[in-house]
Amino acid sequence: MRNRYKFGQMFIAALNAAAIIGAVILTAAGGSAAALQKYNFTAERMEKSSEYDYGQISCFFSEDSGFNKNSALGVKNQIYSELKSVSVIPEEGEDIVPHAFSAEAGTAMITCDRNGQSQARVTAVGGDFFLFRGFTLLNGSFFSDKNSLQDGAVIDKELAWRLYGAIDIAGEKIYINGDELYVSGVIDTPETKPEKKSIDDVPMAYITYNAAGPIFGSVNNDMWDSAASKEPEFIKVNCYECAIPEPVEHFAYNSVKEQLAKAYKGNISIVDNSERFLPSKRVKALKKLDRYIVRKDSVIYPFWENASRLTELKLSFIYGGRRLLLAIPLITFICLLALAYKRFRQNKKDLKDAIERFFSLKMRRIRDKKQKAEEIKKEESSDKGNEQTKESSK
Repeated sequence: MRNRYKFGQMFIAALNAAAIIGAVILTAAGGSAAALQKYNFTAERMEKSSEYDYGQISCFFSEDSGFNKNSALGVKNQIYSELKSVSVIPEEGEDIVPHAFSAEAGTAMITCDRNGQSQARVTAVGGDFFLFRGFTLLNGSFFSDKNSLQDGAVIDKELAWRLYGAIDIAGEKIYINGDELYVSGVIDTPETKPEKKSIDDVPMAYITYNAAGPIFGSVNNDMWDSAASKEPEFIKVNCYECAIPEPVEHFAYNSVKEQLAKAYKGNISIVDNSERFLPSKRVKALKKLDRYIVRKDSVIYPFWENASRLTELKLSFIYGGRRLLLAIPLITFICLLALAYKRFRQNKKDLKDAIERFFSLKMRRIRDKKQKAEEIKKEESSDKGNEQTKESSK
């Protein structure tokens, strides 16, 4: 019986040790999986060079939402206005709200001055697009709206190899459907499993909205629009992102949501990147797994967001499993507390009985001692009386 009891104790101890080790391993795995999705940590990078906490928000739109690059500029201006109302005012020339907008322009044939050519998926990008992506730059440099020349292209290394057979080709010319651009930079291809599952084998190229206009744009012939253009323009936006100072908690998310959620209801998905990988969020999402499996909207997600959503799904199971493992030592701890309390109650009763027995014995001894003293005194008094009687009789 004693051996069986000892075996039970050893089994419970081993089970708890295994559960804790498993929880530590899952925690490390979850943190590693989240860190690989570099697109979601622009806010953290901004905080390193700023006095403010930052929030990062991503908005994804359907094809017919009507959101465009002019809308994106309007969102940024409104954010600045709201920041000013809470006394967050940048210094002259300082941009404290970097933002980016993009849309897939289409698939095109890309050629070069040599014999290389390839089909590629072309994305039009604006604002500080590459600040939010975390792409690995292998050669050259990124571009932004601040560049005076807007005919640069950032291509991935697969496209670089197909065109020139090398990756150190910054400055070389490429032609997209016959329109001339130059290679601004070459980036690495996506490497993580979620990214690879979210893209196909077609190489990728990123160009400015100005460059996309003549290639993929259309002419605005609206006679009622005073700003109507006779030049082809590409203005569609499917993804809008921004990093916003947070003077109060959730300022960034609430600011963007108030502007866009109602106006684009049914055609928008708003993501708070700053909190999406938190364990508490991911465990809670286990109750809503159907939203990851069954798509009920027409919102377009770029590959980096699809990769992040796959990571969210993975983390939900990882952190859900961790919570189950941590339940084992928690239950054990509660059982030990209950057992300790039970023993305390039992020991308390035994202690009370021992104290009562002690005082009872003590009182009995006092009574016995007192009674004996009275008997001795009584005997002494009796002996004294007897002696007096004897003396009087003489």
